Amino acid sequence: MKMRLMLTALCGFVMLTPAVAQTPDLETIARASGMPEIPGLKMVWLAPWGEVGDAHPWRNIIVHQTEGPAGSARGGAEAQARNPTRRGVTVWVETDGTVYWAVPETMVTTHGDGANRNDNKYIDNGPTFHQVVRDNSIGVEFAGNYPDVTRRATEAQIAAWRILVKVLRARYRIPLDRVYAHNWIDFKDARYCEGCELATLARQWGE
Repeated sequence: MKMRLMLTALCGFVMLTPAVAQTPDLETIARASGMPEIPGLKMVWLAPWGEVGDAHPWRNIIVHQTEGPAGSARGGAEAQARNPTRRGVTVWVETDGTVYWAVPETMVTTHGDGANRNDNKYIDNGPTFHQVVRDNSIGVEFAGNYPDVTRRATEAQIAAWRILVKVLRARYRIPLDRVYAHNWIDFKDARYCEGCELATLARQWGE
């Protein structure tokens, strides 16, 4: 009887193994089209992905933070979906880690200020000055630093970012050193460094 139970369990394991082996890895998912399930992310698709070869040729990722209260990412993303070229970004991240893909990846949203920083305060601005701009950079907005702009992203946002940045980099073949904080490339609000912690984390996590 004991031997029969062991054989049954072994057969069950063997039958399950091919299914596990067929689970797509993150890079494969990142190059898909439609509205894929991304392990570890709660994605709300207001605009699905098309064929990756038809996407705008994104070369950089710019990390933004908005002075909105918790819960404001959905409203920002929905407004962006209605008017894709308004001031805003393609991807919005709520304080609970929910990610909203707001507009088609073929659209260029209005974000960034022309990469006008040239003081080398945070990074070498030689390669960025007037070069890391909205036309070649996909923007990600993290909501919830109101009323204290110095408030860091939530743990849920950081956990979502750890996966999201890998997805964006894999989808658009963006090198790690092309992940930028908004404050690294533009002169911004002097009260805090917008996006700096999140961009630094992305670079620390590495490949």
